Amino acid sequence: MADEQRMQIGEVADRTGLSLRTIRHYEEVGLVVPSARTKGGFRLYTAADVDRLMVIRRMKPLDFSLEEMRDLLSVTDRLSAGEPPEEAERERLRERLDAYRKVAEARCETLRAQLMAAEDFAATLRRRLGPQG
Repeated sequence: MADEQRMQIGEVADRTGLSLRTIRHYEEVGLVVPSARTKGGFRLYTAADVDRLMVIRRMKPLDFSLEEMRDLLSVTDRLSAGEPPEEAERERLRERLDAYRKVAEARCETLRAQLMAAEDFAATLRRRLGPQG
């Protein structure tokens, strides 16, 4: 749609919780490209650009590298392209996407175990402080 809402970088930062510097960095490394620029040169982003940044933001705490982020975004771009890939290519892309899902789930499980250990430690400290803590 030609009238799609375009946002400047400040609004995108508010929506994503990312800093302006981080958004610019992701642009510099090719993970996200503003959909347009104003006549004054200000970056303009669409809702799809915000969605892309949210994928990146969610991958970051799971320790995915910039190259892995780039690869995953490439896979999702190809799967959602206007002209769908041929069946064999689509299956290969889905397998790559599933591999990322498995890695993400394993890393989430590791983080859950770390969180449980950290909560147990905090509870131990609370108990040691006694009733006045």
